[in-house]
This record gives sequence, structure tokens and C-alpha cells, in this order.
Amino acid sequence: MSTSTERLHLTLDDQIADRYYRVPFEITPSTPSVSVQLDYDTSAGVIDLGCEGATGWRGWSGGARDRFTITGSAATPGYLPGEPEPGTWYVVLGLHKVPAAGLDVTVRISTPAVEQPETEREVPAQTRRVRGSDRNLPAPAGLRWYAGDFHAHTVHSDGSLSISELAATGVRAGLDFLAVTDHNTTSHHPHLPRVGAMQGITLLPGQEVTTARGHANAFGDIGWIDFREPAQTWVSEVARRGGVLSINHAIDGDCAWQHPLGELPAALELWHISWFRDLTSTAPWAFHQRWDPGAVILGGSDFHDRADPWTVGTPTTWVAAEDDSAEAILAGVQAGRTAISVGVSEDAVPRPLHTPVLLRVEDDVIAVAGAGTVLVDAEGRRRRITGDHERIPATWGTGRWHLQDADRRVLAIA
Repeated sequence: MSTSTERLHLTLDDQIADRYYRVPFEITPSTPSVSVQLDYDTSAGVIDLGCEGATGWRGWSGGARDRFTITGSAATPGYLPGEPEPGTWYVVLGLHKVPAAGLDVTVRISTPAVEQPETEREVPAQTRRVRGSDRNLPAPAGLRWYAGDFHAHTVHSDGSLSISELAATGVRAGLDFLAVTDHNTTSHHPHLPRVGAMQGITLLPGQEVTTARGHANAFGDIGWIDFREPAQTWVSEVARRGGVLSINHAIDGDCAWQHPLGELPAALELWHISWFRDLTSTAPWAFHQRWDPGAVILGGSDFHDRADPWTVGTPTTWVAAEDDSAEAILAGVQAGRTAISVGVSEDAVPRPLHTPVLLRVEDDVIAVAGAGTVLVDAEGRRRRITGDHERIPATWGTGRWHLQDADRRVLAIA
């Protein structure tokens, strides 16, 4: 067994030079496994952890873990299993927060591994009581509206639930589909079809491409997107591979979108969970007016943990698709057939079968369960909705429409 120890003093100058500090190490032929342990004062800074193999990316756990193990048949969640290929490997340290005085960091690399990778928890299949598509909302011929959430995390990044536990949570929430969007990794992708089939929910493969200047979700079974490349490369590469890229929580705190783009991506996470702090806020509308008006709109709960005061489907995104397969849902998004509803009641229990929904169907817009709400267009025109199934000609208003209640809280977007 071989163990090497690298003792580093990382400074602001290191962060300025490159946010992704690489520690090289060698893998010799027939090495069966490798493990890495990271140690530093977590009260003083934040160092993200990842790994690049000799022939490509092997995984990322960000600040959620201080160690990982890779073997031929298994790996720590967030990392790709497979016999370590010989050559130069790198421990990738994301210098997220470095104090002015610098930070002492120790990296221990062991071959073969000194620890076994953890096993993900599995939970029994949930009994399905309700699903959003049971609502049978009015849809174009040959299509059906499916309820889902385009932003959620597991133990493959900084979430606390296994894929199985997250899927079960989606079933209990009444969702037809759920995108699993772990940070800077695709290690969860191979598990999604099996777990989704067992739990009875479509799990859509995604990756939250995560940097200090903004996040974006890459949807589809399209392989890994390198977060270290310029954001414009994400846009072109996701499109080239047949996926969909969505800018995430574009105006939220220190995660707001700052990357310059010449060509905008296909989609925008217009309604992120952060909007629930104040559903009367007009900031998302202000951002949207300066973005591509033709961008497909998505909603995401950004769910991480059961301790969160919300669950998946907050808000709920509806997609009109031929069926509820991952391929059909993605095709519905690419065709722009989406709508978003608030997805919760006052007690924060998701109720996709009951909340108001605003749907564009052919040349009209239909407000379902919207009696007593107000319809608003992009120029501020307002119209009272008096029935629970009211059809409004698309010629009435312009731009993005939404429903709001008497207190001006947004309830649904089309």
C-alpha cells in the first residue's frame, strides 16, 4: 500500500490564479482502488473536493464531503466507479472560501484505498396515491400534462437523501417526474432508470453545472459538462448533445447569474424556491424582461433535505408530453410546452391536483381552478378570472402571462 501526504497553504493569490487547484498523483498499472482524505479548518474556509482521472472526470462532492473512494465496481456517491486507469490523476480542490490569512490543507492519497465507499440507502417502493397527470388538464391532441420538479439533489452532491429516498419523496408529493440535478457530477445518472421504475416515478437525468458566478442545469442523458469551461461552452455543448440547459435561480443571493453570454440557452428557471420568500416580488419579472422572451420557463424546488421547510414540487412544473418517459418529458421542454404552478397550500403540502394552473393550449390560454384570481400579462394588463375553467384568447395580452391572488402573490405562469 502507498500513502502520500500533501500539505498545502492555500491563499487568496492561489484562488485568484485559479479557483480549481489541482494536486497531481500517479496511478500505476493494476492499481485496484484509490481513496482521498481532505483535512482543513472548516470553521475558517470552504474547500470543495473533486477528482480528475488520467482519461477524464471522476467526480465531485463540493463542500459536502472530506473524502472519497473509487474502486473497480463501486465509488463514493458523486464519483464514478471503474478500475483506476494508470497515469497522472488530480485531486481537484475548489477554492470556494479562503480567509485572508490563508488556509492550511492536508490531502492524503492512498492506493489501494484504505476505506470502502459508502452504500446508498434503499427504501421500499411507495404506494402511489395520486399523481399530477390524474388531473387530466386540457392539452393539445395526443399530449397530456405531467407534473414535476426540475431541480433536486441527493447524496451524490450536497443533498441528504439517497436517490431512492428522493424518488419516494416525489411519489408522496404526487409528481409524475423529478429531475435529479447533482452538482458537477453525473454519477447518479446510471441509477435513475432502475430506481425510478421501482418507485413509479420518472427520474430525469440532470447536472447542476455549478460555479461561483452562477449555476445552470444541464438536462438529458448527455454526459458530463465541464463546469471549468466558459459558460458559453455549456450552452453550445448541451445543445450539440441534444440536451437542454437552464439558467438557475438567476437573481438569488450569492448564486445569481453573472456569466456573460452571447447566445442564451434554451431554458430559464424563472420560478425558483427562493421566490417563495415573497411571492409579490417583481424581481423575477424584471430579470425575465431583459432575458430571451422565448426561453422555455421551468420551476425548481432546489430540494436538499427533509429539514427544508418545503418539499419537491414547490413550485410544480407542468410539461405537455406524449408520455411520462424521460425522453418525452425532455422533448416537451424542447418544444416549449411548459407551465408552472405554485404547487403548495398554505400548510406547504404539495397539492398539484388542486392549485390554480395557467395553460397555453393551441391559440388560447386556459385558467384552471383560477376563480377569484387576476390574470396579468407582460405589460401589466389585468383581467379578472371568474370561473374554474376559463378560456382566454391569446390575442388578449402579450408576453408571459401569470395568475395572482388579491394580495398580488404569483400563483401560476404560462
